[in-house]
Amino acid sequence: MSTNNNNERPFTFRFIDTKPRILLELKNTAEIALRSIEIMTIFLKNDAQDGGAQTQIRFDVIKNMRPGDAAVLSHRTWINGTPVNDARDQLARLQIVAGEFTPYVLDIQWENPEGKARFQRIPVGH
Repeated sequence: MSTNNNNERPFTFRFIDTKPRILLELKNTAEIALRSIEIMTIFLKNDAQDGGAQTQIRFDVIKNMRPGDAAVLSHRTWINGTPVNDARDQLARLQIVAGEFTPYVLDIQWENPEGKARFQRIPVGH
């Protein structure tokens, strides 16, 4: 498999508020099927409200997406190396707030039909 950091941008996203949890939906806007879609683990800045805890969000891999498909990604928030319940989930920190700096990035990696790895970065957060 070869890698290429190109300018393809096949994914759009949105946050879905399902109370008590926020979910991330990813949509394939490309005209081709994509495989092995993965959002790399996001390491959040230490939050004073959580006592300076080390927080990260991990997403499950999507095996494939046909053109126009959307998928709600399963994720898990980890604080200080321990998975947390929905009440302590941190995905809301990735939502974009108008006028606020976006300190985080959804680093998305996938394979095209030829098996070449591709990447897309989407700024998020507040």
